[in-house]
Amino acid sequence: MAHLALDSIQPSKTDSATAVKALPHIRDYLDRHHESGVRLADEDGDQLVVPRGAVELFARILAHMAAGKGVSVVPAGADLTTQQAANLLNVSRPYLIGLLEAGEIEYRMVGTHRRVKIESVLEYLRNDDHRRREAAEELTRLTQDMDL
Repeated sequence: MAHLALDSIQPSKTDSATAVKALPHIRDYLDRHHESGVRLADEDGDQLVVPRGAVELFARILAHMAAGKGVSVVPAGADLTTQQAANLLNVSRPYLIGLLEAGEIEYRMVGTHRRVKIESVLEYLRNDDHRRREAAEELTRLTQDMDL
């Protein structure tokens, strides 16, 4: 298995400014060209064809960098250590272990070590976000009902 680098790339102010300038050009190119491969050329005329999906992902990365947010790329189906999963969720490792043992996040054992699929972590994040939104909506309803 390839090494996973989950550390995010934190853009500097210069990086963010460069991303802000580049993003409209990439989006415009994608809007005008719908073929499956994107052609890149240098001054010497050498060309490189890149899969469209890679350029679309690159546009998303630029959008986050333009907003000053750090970015990391994790391949689909990746197995994470408990520390990597905890870092991704921004929680402590012991808290993550509690979530795993409570059945909140699926995992598997590899020898004596737990491994968590990235999809399981992302599903937990989606479900947690949904629960938080529902709770906020309920609080809003209660506040309105009480004329506060």
